Amino acid sequence: MINTSAELYLLITRFAQSTPEWVHSFADVGTDAGLLVFAALFAWNGWRTRGTPTHRLALVAPLAVIGAYLVSEVTKSLIQEDRPCRAVAGAVPIAECPSVGDWSFPSNHATIAASCAVVLAVLWTRLAPLVIPLAMLMAFSRVFVGVHYPHDVVAGFLVGSVVGVTLALLAVRLVGPKEKAAVPRAPVAARR
Repeated sequence: MINTSAELYLLITRFAQSTPEWVHSFADVGTDAGLLVFAALFAWNGWRTRGTPTHRLALVAPLAVIGAYLVSEVTKSLIQEDRPCRAVAGAVPIAECPSVGDWSFPSNHATIAASCAVVLAVLWTRLAPLVIPLAMLMAFSRVFVGVHYPHDVVAGFLVGSVVGVTLALLAVRLVGPKEKAAVPRAPVAARR
């Protein structure tokens, strides 16, 4: 898989090198800016739900993102895959290559972006058409700027999605609004 991923990495980063400088800057800054967008959406969701039964859920939901990040970090420390910007011959990244020991697999940015997107989609379904493509773009940008292999971002996206949605649904179950059980009612004709 690494050879195929390395070849795809080179194809994408060589294309990235051919793009205008403003695209380089946008891609390099865009991932972190996207994380700020997600943080703002979580804050907005907390604000918009104040005084409602879903407010507690809105406040604890970001913990699902932290859980996904922790899974990603533990995985990184166990696998310890070097960054492609150091390991692939001929790599010319747009972004500065992270220091030795800042492992590549899985991508934390992709993990966090995906978990933010799925958690927000669980909490606020109308946002799904906005947040899912944003997370995908953020994940792709990590390969585009040359700091991750494609398989790093795919794995990070999967970790973020699975852990994020699992913990978000657990939060819904534990702290979400409790619906009262419907009391069976007699048909209208029987009540007369």
